Amino acid sequence: MSTTTTKKLSSEELFKNIISHAKEYGYVFQSSEIYDGLSAVYDYGQQGVELKKNLRDYWWRAMVQLNENIVGIDTAIFMHPTIWKASGHVDAFNDPLVDNKDSKKRYRADVLIEDYLAKIEAKIEKEVSKSRERFGETFDEALFRSTNPRVLENQKKIDEINDRFKAALNANDLVDVKQIILDLEIVCPISGTRNWTDVRQFNLMFSTQVGSVSEEANTIYLRPETAQGIFVNFLNVQKTGRMKIPFGIAQTGKAFRNEIVARQFIFRMREFEQMEMQYFVKPGTEMEWYHLWKEKRLNWHHSLGFGTDKYRFHDHLKLAHYANAAADIEFEFPFGFKELEGIHSRTDFDLSSHEKFSGKKLQYFDSEENKNYVPYVVETSVGLDRLFLSVLSQAYAEEILEDGSTRVVMRIPAFLAPYKVAVLPLMRKDGLPEKGREIMDILKLEHLCIYEEKDAIGKRYRRMDAIGVPYCITIDHQSLEDNTVTLRDRDTMEQERVNIDQLEKIIDDKVSLKKQLKKLM
Repeated sequence: MSTTTTKKLSSEELFKNIISHAKEYGYVFQSSEIYDGLSAVYDYGQQGVELKKNLRDYWWRAMVQLNENIVGIDTAIFMHPTIWKASGHVDAFNDPLVDNKDSKKRYRADVLIEDYLAKIEAKIEKEVSKSRERFGETFDEALFRSTNPRVLENQKKIDEINDRFKAALNANDLVDVKQIILDLEIVCPISGTRNWTDVRQFNLMFSTQVGSVSEEANTIYLRPETAQGIFVNFLNVQKTGRMKIPFGIAQTGKAFRNEIVARQFIFRMREFEQMEMQYFVKPGTEMEWYHLWKEKRLNWHHSLGFGTDKYRFHDHLKLAHYANAAADIEFEFPFGFKELEGIHSRTDFDLSSHEKFSGKKLQYFDSEENKNYVPYVVETSVGLDRLFLSVLSQAYAEEILEDGSTRVVMRIPAFLAPYKVAVLPLMRKDGLPEKGREIMDILKLEHLCIYEEKDAIGKRYRRMDAIGVPYCITIDHQSLEDNTVTLRDRDTMEQERVNIDQLEKIIDDKVSLKKQLKKLM
């Protein structure tokens, strides 16, 4: 194995390089770029669309295929406008926004306060880290956190701000939200001033016009989430699938939000894709299922192999109008820990509300208890684009090799990689391309493969590393003599000779999604 050293980059440098690399190697493009782009809207290139598809497939098979009581559906983006009245989106789907008068920049008030709290949390973690290094294996972290004066003082600040902020949000007291920003002396990152406007609410739904949805209205909305399509189809699925509680309905698809403060590349976009599962349970059992699904979803993220320290739970300060418990799985992006997936106990709000607004009963008959009831719901919802960004963030590395040269490598898990194999004839003559094409014809039936003859083999290896291809197959003159090829591993750069007859089985095993799914069972 070649000795390598990962190049140290600041968080800003790393994120900037990831964005640049994503474009250069066909992962993500700015939408409408030749017209100077469209803010917070992106297109997925030839590599990106494959990685996105593989992530979606892994989620779907883990959620639907491995769970006998979960089924999938695909509902329309356009739905009856009353659905969004019933769901609360028309009245309550808002973000608290504040402008800085000097920079003319707009911010989410809650994000400004959360970023301030994150800085205090960082001070606590620094104290803990210093003491851990000092005392080593004898360090009792729980005792330290509960007794250290500086930690306790900072934690008290966090708790007091959280309590006040939560109370202001729950009361929709936007005057006090602004006062919190002023009291904490939070400044605009651009202007450095505290010259803030009043905080106000902004609805995030896109509206559009259609011919005639009903006699009263012709304004409809682009769906801001995929969940409501599941709820309004609850009875259709339950009856046609003869589903028994508890059971789940899964869906992936596009959602649309008019994000005013869209930032951080594909982390926050106006058009994005969700992967959601609504789990219908007996009332009174929802907290048991809520905690179970928190654990199951965290395990799924851990199965990607990026390290458990990259993930953490964050309990919501302000619960949505439909929830009695909610938590986020956060991932450590280059710009800090941010939400990747939400797990919510939605109570019976959605089905009960749709019952009220539609006039149709949305109840489940429990044959064991011989009664009807409106089920409670536990939701898991992950943003596919954010998941995609988490993979890019963790996979991207700049390495210094033992000979002093450098390489950029995308260490995407092999089962997720866009291209699984590169077939590389050493030369464009002597029958090597023909042998390469034979191998391509074998492997491309099962895997997406890339064939390349141009440039020296070293340059081709570097290009495949940058794309993220986990395995390269090199055909040389020895291949024609003994039917063997060189198989190169992207991550270790190790090479081995393998027989062409065994190649299909070897590659299948190395990139197997089936093997990955077994880890979840």
